Amino acid sequence: MAPQLGFIGLGNMGMAMARNLIRKGSLESPLMIFNRTKSRAEDLKAEQDNCTIAESALDLVKKCDIIFTSLTDDAAVGELYSEIMQNVDVQKKTFVECSTITPDAANTIGVMAVACFADLVTMPVFGEPGMAERGVLTCIPCGASKAVEKIKPYLVGIIGRNLIDFSDEPHEKAALLKIIGNIFIVGMIETLAQGHTMAEKTGLGHENLHKFVQAVFPGGMEVYSTRFMTGDYFNRERPHVSIDMAIDLASQVLGLAKDNGVKLRSYEVSKEHLEAVKTHKGALGDIAGIYGAVRQESGLPYKIETETTKPSSSLSS
Repeated sequence: MAPQLGFIGLGNMGMAMARNLIRKGSLESPLMIFNRTKSRAEDLKAEQDNCTIAESALDLVKKCDIIFTSLTDDAAVGELYSEIMQNVDVQKKTFVECSTITPDAANTIGVMAVACFADLVTMPVFGEPGMAERGVLTCIPCGASKAVEKIKPYLVGIIGRNLIDFSDEPHEKAALLKIIGNIFIVGMIETLAQGHTMAEKTGLGHENLHKFVQAVFPGGMEVYSTRFMTGDYFNRERPHVSIDMAIDLASQVLGLAKDNGVKLRSYEVSKEHLEAVKTHKGALGDIAGIYGAVRQESGLPYKIETETTKPSSSLSS
């Protein structure tokens, strides 16, 4: 008998992952979904027939065999798992925790799961919401091999394009990779922001730099180059990766580095740029706003001039 799947947490990433499970997961029964803000679950239900909305997170867990969770931070994850473990018989259930959390938080919920005879796979992912929508995330399933094998049919080709298998590793290891991997991602955005700023100020032009990015660094760098050129780093109604989340993760990175005697000078600069984005855009800021911060430092406006932001002109008679 096929397992009943459930998904708790329909933010930007969770919504995209749940949508791909519905569309491509070949589920024999509708995906059960729950979100604290019910309208998000209702939006998904309105566009996808093969899902049902649970009355509560506990109701979902009671009825499901494999439960994916995607929440905002350590506190939200800890609160949810504490509530579940204290109020639901979770023996033989498998939880897949996809949030970006600290190693300590990953270990804490791992201990909870073991104490209640449940299986836990901590599975942070690499990729922004646009990649989640396309189902091309990189998944890092970490936990007992039997639990990882149980969820693998729902990963490659559905939620992600590939995976980094951490079977039988401690739950903290996936969280550590997520934190250290962020150094590469933020560094990529920072480097690209500096390159585009140089291209504008030297007269090379954004389009010519973008050709170089397409030829040499296709993929994530090309995506962010396009976001810079179109103004998507500042004009979104809802950020791809919220600035608050980016700053919080940056603090985790620098805290981990300090605790282990590592100096991350370039990353410290990026953290300053993230804070500048927060100052400029507030809670609506996006991690890609690093580009605007680099522009400002270089004497350019935060916002790039695009076809949609150019001032209108009229001919005088």
